[in-house]
Amino acid sequence: MPPVACAPVDLPARLESMRAMGIDCHIKDVAIRYGVSEDLIAAIIETESSFDPRAVSRRGARGLMQLMPATAALLGVGDPFDPRENIEAGVRHLRALMDRFDNDLPLVLAAYNAGEQAVIQYGGIPPYPQTRQYVSRILRRLNRDGTKTIRSEPGSRVRADHSVPIRVG
Repeated sequence: MPPVACAPVDLPARLESMRAMGIDCHIKDVAIRYGVSEDLIAAIIETESSFDPRAVSRRGARGLMQLMPATAALLGVGDPFDPRENIEAGVRHLRALMDRFDNDLPLVLAAYNAGEQAVIQYGGIPPYPQTRQYVSRILRRLNRDGTKTIRSEPGSRVRADHSVPIRVG
């Protein structure tokens, strides 16, 4: 699929360097290709790495979308610090989770953070405080300017609501 004509993605103002590198256009292109909301991708990147392509977590997750080494290897990522490669793989992984959890956004986010096996094991969002805070934080970011509806794939919508038993705030 050819690259998409690019209007700026709603990135935080402090991230002009991302625009200069064309990352906003890459987010838009990958969002369309995989049927995932640009807003959701940007919210995950902001939460995971604060838009730092060199970010490394205490657990070893790397890059903008904080891919764990094993996940990055499964997705064929050669350089997790390459913003384009990291976003491409992260969104591909996110799309697989959306398919697996029937576009249930809180479950998808919990699986992205804690792993899909944890979500399956607990039959929902795991009782881990960090995961519950993560889900809540992203849902709040998506709802900053009111209730947003997240396009998850052509023709379907997933509402970013707070009906899941998680603590907000």
